[in-house]
Amino acid sequence: MNLLITTMALSCFALGIAQPLGCAAGAAKPNILLVLCDDLGYGDLACFGDKTLHTPNLDRFAMEGLRLTSCYAAHGNCSPSRTALMTGRTPTRVGVRNWIPEESPVHVPRGEISVATLLKRAGYATCHSGKWHMNGQFNQPTQPQPNDHGFEHWFSTQNIALPNHHNPNNFVRNSQPLGKLEGYSAHLVVDEALRWLGARDVSKPFFLYVCFHEPHEPIASDPKYTKLYPSDDPSYSAHHGNITQMDDAFGRLMRALDERGLRDNTFVFFTSDNGPAITPMHPHGSAGPLRDKKGSLYEGGIRVPGIVRWPGKARPGSVSDEPVCGVDFLPTACALAGIKPPHDRTLDGACFLPVLDGKPMARSIPLYWHFNRATSDVKAALRVGDWKILATLDKPPAAPTNNITEEDERMFKEAELATFSLYNLRDDIGEKNDLAAKDPAKLAELKALLQAKYHEVRAESPVWPAWKFTGAEGKKIEWPDYWKKRQAAKKKR
Repeated sequence: MNLLITTMALSCFALGIAQPLGCAAGAAKPNILLVLCDDLGYGDLACFGDKTLHTPNLDRFAMEGLRLTSCYAAHGNCSPSRTALMTGRTPTRVGVRNWIPEESPVHVPRGEISVATLLKRAGYATCHSGKWHMNGQFNQPTQPQPNDHGFEHWFSTQNIALPNHHNPNNFVRNSQPLGKLEGYSAHLVVDEALRWLGARDVSKPFFLYVCFHEPHEPIASDPKYTKLYPSDDPSYSAHHGNITQMDDAFGRLMRALDERGLRDNTFVFFTSDNGPAITPMHPHGSAGPLRDKKGSLYEGGIRVPGIVRWPGKARPGSVSDEPVCGVDFLPTACALAGIKPPHDRTLDGACFLPVLDGKPMARSIPLYWHFNRATSDVKAALRVGDWKILATLDKPPAAPTNNITEEDERMFKEAELATFSLYNLRDDIGEKNDLAAKDPAKLAELKALLQAKYHEVRAESPVWPAWKFTGAEGKKIEWPDYWKKRQAAKKKR
């Protein structure tokens, strides 16, 4: 049987007949480009239904590839979501359970194997440009940095661009702080990516991870973008202009692939790290028809835009509602590179290449979210097919801070799932109709799966040492002032 399959495959290759993608890569390793936005909501692009935003480059990109309408971030906010993209593991399992403040002891441990490390070992040139946010002690020897997780070249910030997106002063290139840079963050990030593409070893395939800061606060948008959105509310013009600013930078990146003859052999995946922030300062992000926003485990907090372009593989203008998640990126990238994912640890994701052929994924582990400090009442969730079950905890954290106390760590390890809700997302994308009482059999089935997953992940999650976040805990943080205080504290040390 194996001989027959091999013979058929060789015959297809000799005749130039396209083969189904499955999750086996061909002989030629494609370039891989992952583009991640920060706080871009499910409804924040024209190609995902918004009627006011100007996003021509992403709209064109969506028509050139596959739009994923059930694309998920692996968490309700940034650091954990990014951790999942890089490791293929539910971030709570790794110990990254919330966004990471500067100087925090929380980080992605050295023992984790990132997708960049795997691809670098497989002969890829690797680069990160933009927001990192996978450690607290950024650019310090006390914790792993982007180069320790496989990136040969990095142009990164610990978290957001500061003091805002205009003329940021907190970028670091390969361990060297750069001071104040002239320009807007999205274009600076693309400038660096393009410089690296021009200087890289062209004999190697590349993995490029581009992380925009837009539209995360503190927002600063070029007037040429804000004027597209005239309003008496300057925050509206700034927020929407910020998304168009990102779209313009993304367009430059895509045109550069064309100019360098890289389009046809480059797999591009565009997505966001979580749902829209919708803050008092900028209450204009959109989750579209979804419930809630960033920080929540309802769909509005975790379902995000997702678009894949791979010429000759992803059919132009196609749409898939197959659930795809950030944890799926590592196994997918491994399949693209023709290498095996790590087998000595639990991977929570699955290869999503079959989706490009219009086929379902071979997912053996249900999609799972776990966020004790979620802003929603529910703190754990699991999706199987069209069904999603959510649960509250009997010991939720006392306050929405990023402090680490012995009591918090103990409560994390002791908290149990309490009340459950159940939704059919095929019929109820807005999670308005709780079916827990109406379908007790389905509730019992999914409750058992959720309980088992919750206990497994909680048991593996490490305990962090006590640490106090010195920002304005539980209050609105004025980021420029906070940044000045942090820098002053560093100088005193």
